[in-house]
Amino acid sequence: MNPTAPSGGARRAAVLGSPIAHSLSPALHRAAYAAMGLGGWRYDRFEVDEAALPAFLGGLDPAEWAGLSLTMPLKRAVIPLLDGITPTAASVEAVNTVVFGPDGRRGDNTDIPGLLAALYERGITTVPSAAVLGAGATASSALAALSRICTGEVTAYVRSAARAAEMRQWGERLGVAVRTAGWDGAAAAFDAPLVIATTPAGAADHLADAVPQEPGALFDVLYHPWPTPLAAAWSARGGTVLGGLDLLVHQAVLQIEQYTGHTGIPVDAMRAAGEAALGGG
Repeated sequence: MNPTAPSGGARRAAVLGSPIAHSLSPALHRAAYAAMGLGGWRYDRFEVDEAALPAFLGGLDPAEWAGLSLTMPLKRAVIPLLDGITPTAASVEAVNTVVFGPDGRRGDNTDIPGLLAALYERGITTVPSAAVLGAGATASSALAALSRICTGEVTAYVRSAARAAEMRQWGERLGVAVRTAGWDGAAAAFDAPLVIATTPAGAADHLADAVPQEPGALFDVLYHPWPTPLAAAWSARGGTVLGGLDLLVHQAVLQIEQYTGHTGIPVDAMRAAGEAALGGG
């Protein structure tokens, strides 16, 4: 599909990735634009892989395009194609936001502050310790967020020695005290006051039976299907539960601020649109 410009001087933004059909970003951004009265703005999605990314970026007119949202597998592939990246993006070597401005194409990472904003919304501003399930790209963003609110040790539960080494390296880079443990002992994570689950769908389902009687807070970054068995068990025990939609909404809020220059982004309208999209409404 060609990223052709709309008529009427509209500004454009879009989400890129592969696969991309499942993305909720169009629903969230379009709801925000509508609530803000930005009738001339348009937000689309494009199936773009690493090989196609350079040509796609090269075909965009910065006078027409405000920004891009990036998902896998483009968050690291885009970095050499940009004119600069923010310290936040550099800290985890991952860009999920590209803004077109007078200085060219600038990359940022709104996943980290978005994760923090979601926690703050639930009153979680500091924790004495935390646990992370998994060791992928989202886990490194989780560590970056925890570097700002966790005063003690973070335990990462991983499947291999190589993954364990990676998480310890990220901890050193981000200034977080990281201890690693095997995946077979992942139920011990639930002793922590905050657990961030970054594993793929189904990977943590078997842990639902291990949720304690009085759990702390769980941030499960999945959003479909929702709730996950782990999130459902956690909620049934009375614990605080945050999900992937919370992260998507708050990271999108920060993107929209950068794209449009506006503040006061309508979080409630975005969340409602996301819930409707997930529910098929």
